[in-house]
Amino acid sequence: MDKEGENKKGLSKEKDYTQGDYYYYHAPSSTEDFLEENVQGEKITTPTNTEEVQDSGESSKTKSIPKEPRAKIGFLGVFLGALLGGALVLASGIYFLPGLIEQALPERENGENSIVVNENSDLNIYSAVAEYAMPSVVGITTITLERDLFFGDIRERPGLGTGVIVDERGYILTNSHVIGDGEVTELMVLLHDGQELPAEVLWNEASLDLAIIKVDEDDLPVAHLGDSDNLRVGEITIAIGNPMGLDFERTLTQGVVSGLNRSITTSGGSAEGIDNFIQTDASINPGNSGGPLLNTDAQVIGINTAKLQNGEGLGFAIPINTAKPIIEQFVETGEFRPVYLGVQGLNAEVYQRSWGEELSVSHGFYVAEVNPGSVAGEYGIESGDVIVGVNGQEVRNRGTLIRELYKLTPGDRATVTIVRGEEEFDIEVIF
Repeated sequence: MDKEGENKKGLSKEKDYTQGDYYYYHAPSSTEDFLEENVQGEKITTPTNTEEVQDSGESSKTKSIPKEPRAKIGFLGVFLGALLGGALVLASGIYFLPGLIEQALPERENGENSIVVNENSDLNIYSAVAEYAMPSVVGITTITLERDLFFGDIRERPGLGTGVIVDERGYILTNSHVIGDGEVTELMVLLHDGQELPAEVLWNEASLDLAIIKVDEDDLPVAHLGDSDNLRVGEITIAIGNPMGLDFERTLTQGVVSGLNRSITTSGGSAEGIDNFIQTDASINPGNSGGPLLNTDAQVIGINTAKLQNGEGLGFAIPINTAKPIIEQFVETGEFRPVYLGVQGLNAEVYQRSWGEELSVSHGFYVAEVNPGSVAGEYGIESGDVIVGVNGQEVRNRGTLIRELYKLTPGDRATVTIVRGEEEFDIEVIF
């Protein structure tokens, strides 16, 4: 290799402080000059760094032709090819994109409420679920009366929540606390199309934090109810609601199922008996209450109800299977007729803590009183019994007992498991 500062024929040498010595070619002033000077009427061979060119005329001549112009022409060809290829890809995208979008958007199969997303599409599942589910989500505004704790005055208190349409005839599922546990003086529903309609409370249960309200409207878009019993931790969840007011109506947030069968005490304690909450890290804020928690099939798997104020990403929803029997009765008959066991009492844990009396079980519903003429009295349930199961499902507290009873209708037969003293046994009852 030549010393620094020296030149080879057609080459210049410089120092690369990271890679050592390197050489670069001096290009002609232009590609046109190169072609005119070296190619026209000549045969070109490239055996070495310099090439001999034989003239086609009477005389011959030898010229030195650097290699870089040829490389430059090659580069120009590659560039033009890439440009042409890009244009073809763009044209193909414009041609096929409408079809891809149409396949990716929500569709209904066989007349059922289901969602189909083309897996090869760039459109994400969240957009498809939002497109499908949002028309069935409503805003709920309320006016309730409350007594001032200091002065005793009665004053109006505005409230806001969310609901989900479960029947095209105007039946809407929401939280009991959204409608003031039934104590509302004004109840309005804001539909997806902008209509604002008055509503009435048909049913609510504070211990489950669920309620059914109704508007006088037909042919409404209905949500598709999923199966909350088959949920697994890690599944994607999507929440839709009105956090912090109607300025942010139908906000969508996403997360995963963080846990199952959670037990919490909400502010006010309205849902303190529920121990099977779905936990999610999808953002849930005041105003989201009563709105749907959905899976990636746009199916409602829960009703959002609460979040822990002292933690982030700790939201909770009531499993939709808790509400399904109630919804089904309203859809089929227009009303809900719950069955009654006819017992009064409290949670076994609370009884032991309050009375200082040890029971043989640590959970269940402690029967303090049996109502005269009730189903419980007729079939031999006694004061002091602890109900620990209904139809094979564990009863841990009052909330789970109510949940299991709400699955039944008048005329149904059920197996009630009780603990009396140290003995556990089943009693068959008919409601």
